[in-house]
Amino acid sequence: MSDDDASTRDDDAPITPAPIEPAAPEAFGRTQVWWGDGKGKTTAALGMGFRAAGHGYRVHLCQFMKGGAASVEDVRGEYNAIHAMPGFTYEHSGHYGWHAMNDGTEDVDHEARAQAGLERVHELLDAAHDADLTTPFDLDAPADDGVHMLVLDELCYAANRDLVAPDDVAALVGSKPDGLELVLTGGHEEPTYVTDVADLVTNVRKQQHPFDDGVRARKGTEF
Repeated sequence: MSDDDASTRDDDAPITPAPIEPAAPEAFGRTQVWWGDGKGKTTAALGMGFRAAGHGYRVHLCQFMKGGAASVEDVRGEYNAIHAMPGFTYEHSGHYGWHAMNDGTEDVDHEARAQAGLERVHELLDAAHDADLTTPFDLDAPADDGVHMLVLDELCYAANRDLVAPDDVAALVGSKPDGLELVLTGGHEEPTYVTDVADLVTNVRKQQHPFDDGVRARKGTEF
């Protein structure tokens, strides 16, 4: 913008959003890891997903460890928002209930669903390898046609709990195509098996949390 443009711009004028049209990112290809005992890992990943989709990039979310539970509703707020967002899709492979929480679910069932989720991610990575990530994708196209950003929510949590092998997660990261932005979240323990190969690692730390006082998840903030 020139000095003349800056001098005549009305700073009080509303910024008009641009229509969302298929586009391709110029600088994607990094691996991000968000872990820690604080709230906000999934929230941060979803925020990036919506930001990317807002630019017309193709985004897909795969959730592990989130199959629903008595403490939250099956349809989370992000599912409704993603459904309404062009170019953003999701799927989940979590088993109903919480692993190791004595809620009547079997650990073997949680493991089976996590393993199935990992296999599904390999399918999506294969599709991304076959696609041209330097080009736009149809916003209504399935994720199997390729995506620019793939968010693997709670995968590190599943690995920390040995529902999937940490080495398998590291191998997955190593097998991603160069142009794919890969985002992993989850777990209170540092996922050292991927931090050495990641480009961005964020430890989301808890200072205080209402959960410590027995406050349950709230609709609109936690689900």
